[in-house]
Amino acid sequence: MKFFLDTANLEEIRKAKEWGLLDGVTTNPTLVSKEDMPFQGLVTEILRLVDGPVSLEVVSEHAQGMISEARELNKLGENVVIKIPLTPEGLKAVKILAQEGIKTNVTLCFSPTQALLAAKAGADYISPFIGRLDDISSYGMRLVEDIKDIYGNYGFETQIIVASIRHPMHVLEAALIGADIATMPFPVLEKLFHHPLTDIGIQRFLRDWEKVKARI
Repeated sequence: MKFFLDTANLEEIRKAKEWGLLDGVTTNPTLVSKEDMPFQGLVTEILRLVDGPVSLEVVSEHAQGMISEARELNKLGENVVIKIPLTPEGLKAVKILAQEGIKTNVTLCFSPTQALLAAKAGADYISPFIGRLDDISSYGMRLVEDIKDIYGNYGFETQIIVASIRHPMHVLEAALIGADIATMPFPVLEKLFHHPLTDIGIQRFLRDWEKVKARI
């Protein structure tokens, strides 16, 4: 499984890269708005830092506008992926961009049939939002299971990015299902390291080593 960070924060990206765990980044207008930097400069630095795919989202509502935005964003780097909403206009744009060799990540997916449409349109990635489904008392991971089954049935190459991740259990469940990618906020990535027994074990070993040092 690949780990993407769902962020536009440069410090978070640098830290995840230092850990050797960063496979890519997903952004959106909300995440970008939180950073006190001009868009062009911010995106350029993210693309420089990240070796893997970086999803940049279009904001037009109509296909032609999305396509124009996508073409401009695609010029920023070889690892740019265009994030496009799952609407009829969005998938119309995805179809044309796929023919041009521009990679796309179809976002705001909440049903298996939406995911099927995205794959048929030629999307490189599909982003089911599991946390938002959990928020309305639906089981978000069931969506990931259904998408994986459908794509397996027909040999679609669209990769599944489990998105709207809220906690480590979402990452675990995504891995057990066999999703291609989990994109998560930085605090969730941090939490994957921690277990109380690990902390207790380290403290015990360090205390015992002090006894050993005293006899050297």
